[in-house]
Amino acid sequence: MNDRTKSGEWPVTPPAKPLNLMNPVVLAYVGDAVFELLVRQHLAARPNHKPDELHRGAVRFVSAKAQRVLLEILQPHLTEEEAEIVRRGRNAKSGAPPKGADIRDYRHATALECLFGWLYYAGKFDRMAELLRLTELGEPSAGADAAVHRKEDDR
Repeated sequence: MNDRTKSGEWPVTPPAKPLNLMNPVVLAYVGDAVFELLVRQHLAARPNHKPDELHRGAVRFVSAKAQRVLLEILQPHLTEEEAEIVRRGRNAKSGAPPKGADIRDYRHATALECLFGWLYYAGKFDRMAELLRLTELGEPSAGADAAVHRKEDDR
């Protein structure tokens, strides 16, 4: 039994193509929204927050640099299938990065978004939650935010 049937009706329209045939850029497009929603939901669930703090908190996790770091944290924990999705996302021709974004950061952020898009369409919601726990998303001082600063110091 997969995650879709455990939780009842799947709340989205399934893709027209099998997941393994979907363009990784399309998966990243959906994954970008899914990842940002998960970050926002996590931040909103915390006590004592103000709207500007929520926005600043979300930006710390959805930037290309932060997503690259999160992917580096997750890679040792990915299944072979997930690692293949990440490779497809990283190698996808997704266009030029936004101004000021490092191409390496952008490609790895696209890979992370592709993974979350794939997990979403596969109905693997428990796996998304597990991966987010591995990133220590709830603890920016110990997780991605601190890791971004450590990686910058290493350069």
